[in-house]
Amino acid sequence: MNANIKKWEPYIYSGIGVAAMFLALVAVGAITSTVKARLDLTEDRVFTLSEGTRKILNKIDTPVIINFYCTRGENQMPVALKNYAQRVEDLLAEYRQASRGKIEIRKFDPQPDSDAEDSARLDGVEGQNFSEGGVINLGEKVYLGLAISCLDQKVAIPFLDPTRERLLEYDLTRAIARVINPTKPTLGVMSGLPVFGQTNPMLMRMGGGQQDPWVLINELKRDFDVKQVDLTAEKIDDSINVLLVIHPSNISEKTQFALDQFVLRGGRLVALLDPMSIVATRNSLNMQDMMQRAASGGSTLDKLLKAWGLEFDVSKVIADKNYVTQVRRGDRGVVAPEATWLSLTQDAIDRADVTTSEIDSLLLVGAGVFTGSPASGITQTVLLKSSGNSQLVDKMLAQFGGDTTKDFSPSGKEYALAVRLTGKFKTAFPDGKPGGDSQSDKKDEKEGESGNKPEEKKSDWLKESTTDGVVVLIGDSDFAYDQFCVSIQNFFGHRLISPFNGNLNFIQNVVEQLMGDSDLIAVRSRAVKNRPFTLVRKIQAQAEEQYRAKIKQLEQDLVDAQQKINELQRNADKSQRAILPKEVQDEIKRFRQKEAATNRELKQVRKQLRRDIDALETRLKWINIAGMPAMVTIAGVALAIIKRKQTAAK
Repeated sequence: MNANIKKWEPYIYSGIGVAAMFLALVAVGAITSTVKARLDLTEDRVFTLSEGTRKILNKIDTPVIINFYCTRGENQMPVALKNYAQRVEDLLAEYRQASRGKIEIRKFDPQPDSDAEDSARLDGVEGQNFSEGGVINLGEKVYLGLAISCLDQKVAIPFLDPTRERLLEYDLTRAIARVINPTKPTLGVMSGLPVFGQTNPMLMRMGGGQQDPWVLINELKRDFDVKQVDLTAEKIDDSINVLLVIHPSNISEKTQFALDQFVLRGGRLVALLDPMSIVATRNSLNMQDMMQRAASGGSTLDKLLKAWGLEFDVSKVIADKNYVTQVRRGDRGVVAPEATWLSLTQDAIDRADVTTSEIDSLLLVGAGVFTGSPASGITQTVLLKSSGNSQLVDKMLAQFGGDTTKDFSPSGKEYALAVRLTGKFKTAFPDGKPGGDSQSDKKDEKEGESGNKPEEKKSDWLKESTTDGVVVLIGDSDFAYDQFCVSIQNFFGHRLISPFNGNLNFIQNVVEQLMGDSDLIAVRSRAVKNRPFTLVRKIQAQAEEQYRAKIKQLEQDLVDAQQKINELQRNADKSQRAILPKEVQDEIKRFRQKEAATNRELKQVRKQLRRDIDALETRLKWINIAGMPAMVTIAGVALAIIKRKQTAAK
């Protein structure tokens, strides 16, 4: 009897163990089903509401209603969009939970000819036609949008674009902020570029028409009451809180005086200066006009900068080999490194400042630098800087001279590319408004001659700010242009805009900080994350450096051979030019052969450079793909060997 029990004892214990495990799992499942918890394991906590969003939600004192419209039909919604819709729904649940009951989510399924579809239209949410398997469904429309309302305020997001997934939290939080605080502060924009759109003469000749406003302007209009300020303005309207100046080329002293007085009365100024505006040259009518614009003085605020203790040389641009950008140039589309196009990484960005702390990538194109020391009473904060592996180059060489990495001589200095000045500012015009030839001045002079308050006008200007002022200076304006900060796709009549770096974020952060809303900065700044392969770039730069000297020598040999051929042909007598002497022909032939051989060798060296870089990319790719599985396999085999040895020892 005992023998039989012992025989079945292992099976009995195993059965009891399995049953106990099953009961434990059921118990854990029953307990956890009543507890809702989410764990965000992403490095940037992209599935967790930011602190800025939570602060804005804490300001809600009146219920906010979010009408979420999402097509639920299995065969209507594309799979990719269905997954994104679930992501939106999960995020909305986070908002509701964080708002402590102040946000109500109402979900609608806008089926054709339903009340929900009518409600979507009234809320400004639009249905979209999608293609499935290459066939466009023009019948039933798919809805994925929402409308946020508070009392009589309403903001609609007609379509939640999946390409803006990283901006989803920002878009939702901004919409909530707008309905709970509908008053928009006023932002003035002054520019020497067509940032508000214009009729392009070149497009008109080709049958085109109007240029769209820059994406930056449209984004700013969503948060602020944007007013266009003329580049010749002699006074800045009192309603303007912050003034954004973009490439103020050929700005007059009278307008600089207006900016001076604006800062002294407490206005906040953001100026995007530029020694070499690529956008301005692209708007040229012809090549001659392009060359003239390129050679012109760029844009600066010389009178104001001098009073503030700074200099901005419009004849030089910064070249930095640590932040080179691969640029496609020429008709053949050859990709080459360009040191004046700066792909800035975290090392160039001030991580301690609220406006830049969460921005990890920027692209500056032909930027200038700020030198000098701020005047007494003014404090300078450098927001963006170059590396020590940089130098200043002539802007004409940078724009039309080719490779700026040739004959590169690092300065060892870290140049300031963007700065913020704070403190008590003094006027740059101690003698008052420059020039006295305006109609108003003449009128005042006549009134003075007739005895009506002769000295009142002369003293009517500010000489020093009474409170701390703020001015932000950025040494590039091109970086705010669409081509250098966003990708734009036309999707059934809708422009889908997706940022590929932090350029727009940077400007919007600066403006919002000066407007006083730091919470939205915290939300937006983490929206665009770019992880450049800094180690790969460094290895590529080292590979290029190995071949640089050889390529330079071959190019010089090529130039010497061509010059020698030209010299032999030029030195021949006029009577001999039709039929050159045999020794001259032989000499020319020899140099032609040398020229051809040098060309072949140069091509081989460049091919070898490209092969080395491609091999590096392939090697790194395979390390990423096979590295982790190989490590797991090795660890598993090692563990098996150790266990086997331990078992054998027993």
